[in-house]
Amino acid sequence: MGPGLYSEIGKKARDLLYKDFLTDQKFSVTTYTANGVVITATGTKKNDFILGELQSQLKSKNVTVDLKANSESNVLTTFTIDELATPGLKTIISFVLPDQKSGKVELQYLHDYTGISASLGLTANPVVNFSGSIGSNKLAVGADVSLDTATGNFTKYNAALNLTNEDLIASLILSDKGDNLTASYYHLVSPLTSTAVGAELTHSFSSNENTLTFGTQHALDPITTIKARFNNYGKASALIQHQWRPKSLITLSAEVDTKAIEKSSKVGLSLLLKP
Repeated sequence: MGPGLYSEIGKKARDLLYKDFLTDQKFSVTTYTANGVVITATGTKKNDFILGELQSQLKSKNVTVDLKANSESNVLTTFTIDELATPGLKTIISFVLPDQKSGKVELQYLHDYTGISASLGLTANPVVNFSGSIGSNKLAVGADVSLDTATGNFTKYNAALNLTNEDLIASLILSDKGDNLTASYYHLVSPLTSTAVGAELTHSFSSNENTLTFGTQHALDPITTIKARFNNYGKASALIQHQWRPKSLITLSAEVDTKAIEKSSKVGLSLLLKP
């Protein structure tokens, strides 16, 4: 019932406009072992490169351990502890091998009137990040800042405002050290068919350029959804997503530049398999 974390501000509109739109080929399969370990193998083809990733997850009471290895020989290990010491508090410890400077500890706390996230790099001169939102599930304001203790400079400072109604969410986000101002809008038109519309307008003060993106989604039936988006640069995208069995999705998407029709369109395919 609270405002949630800062990262959730504007998320509904971002998911509508950008989630599942892809121009690559992606295949992912998930399986479960007898002792409850979740194993996911993912392969992605980008241009002429094939990227692989293997992830395993083990949950035991309030502790979750994630191990993720990719084709670049990096291993990301994450420990997540829920409800540590007090209700609403989550502790996340992560590090990437073989990078010895990648260790990070993050604390997340959710309350009826606030959502706080603070992280600290496990190095001699760490980067400290703090984000928070205050308010309610109707109206919230938030800030997100990062400090590099090695130089004493702020590497990030953002601010946001979020307004939520029964079927409408509007947000205003100032990012990139005050250079970009983004206003987004999400409206759920029909809950029965998951029909929604959304828009995002971003203004860059340094370049004085505006980027406007419109999008919509609609469920043809309980297991098939279509989405489309268009921006002021003439890029049009569409996708169809079908749940051919529970938790297993196939997504086909395409993108075309309407100002350069002679160029071939980009097509993406994603196949997600879960037992």
